[in-house]
Amino acid sequence: MADTASGDAFVAFERVQKSYDGETLVVKDLNLSMPKGEFLTMLGPSGSGKTTCLMMLAGFETATHGEIKLEGKPINNIPPHKRGIGMVFQNYALFPHMTVAENLSFPLEVRKIGKSDREAKIKRALDMVQMGDFGGRRPAQLSGGQQQRIALARALVFEPELVLMDEPLGALDKQLRESLQFEITNLAHELGITVVYVTHDQTEALTMSDRVAVFDDGRIQQLAAPDVLYESPENSFVAQFIGENNTLGGRIKQKSGETCVVELDSGEVIDAKPVNVKEVGERTLISIRPERVEIDPEALGPDAHTLKAEVKEFIYMGDTFRTRLSVAGKDDFIVKTRNRAGQARLQPGQTVHIGWLPQDCRALDA
Repeated sequence: MADTASGDAFVAFERVQKSYDGETLVVKDLNLSMPKGEFLTMLGPSGSGKTTCLMMLAGFETATHGEIKLEGKPINNIPPHKRGIGMVFQNYALFPHMTVAENLSFPLEVRKIGKSDREAKIKRALDMVQMGDFGGRRPAQLSGGQQQRIALARALVFEPELVLMDEPLGALDKQLRESLQFEITNLAHELGITVVYVTHDQTEALTMSDRVAVFDDGRIQQLAAPDVLYESPENSFVAQFIGENNTLGGRIKQKSGETCVVELDSGEVIDAKPVNVKEVGERTLISIRPERVEIDPEALGPDAHTLKAEVKEFIYMGDTFRTRLSVAGKDDFIVKTRNRAGQARLQPGQTVHIGWLPQDCRALDA
């Protein structure tokens, strides 16, 4: 699943394992390589191993097995402060007794940078995060969003090539979080820095990243660009973790090339694209995104299989309509349609026929 070509990578994990107790592996045989300038997000539920990977890269944890390399050189034995890596945490980790400028000066003093250079770098870093006028304040005099900007400026002030961010926007409200997502992404690209970003927020991962590594159970389940993850999940975990997703259980009835026929547990038959199923008769979980379901079967062509559905709930959401249906024995099947002229507003109790293009429906592991 993971990328193993690490010869010319800027950051590389090679067969990395991590155990805290000598028995249970929280990271299992991880291979991952990143080019310079990439914004890579490690995404996954709590306990999936993503933060442990970040901490090993930072030097706060050591790998039990395997090698972590920066610009081709192993860094397992290099202490954190000598790795030249910027860090941003969710809890800001600012020194409360220091002013903003003193907080930014600290990593520069540690690196023995002279006073005039320090002042120029602090000014530049504060301007980058639109906090140029706040150098004399203490963290307690700032809002959460302002403190996070200062934490970001502190990570950038010594001009590192690699910045690690651990859930940096998790404590902020939705609107502020969304505006900072774009600012951080733009800043990273403008400065040409490499970013490894950890989050459990899938929307954040999809909107910010060049590539996303989806973690579960200590392994990378899929590593790909956001659109590939969403459109072409490789297994059931990724399909259900990324975005909203409808699933129906069944068995493979026929299989030929790029399409297969699935007999659902309810006895109905549908078309799908076989992804990680091989044999006729094999159990499968089919995955279809709510916006890819057609409630007008005429749009699908004469040969398409359709399913009978009963409308349970219609929700008006402004730009979209969200309809909950009972389909093949499941009452939580969701269809999303755009609010456009002439778009039908379905009523609870109404019976409709739904369908989809086979390539939009994926037959995955059960």
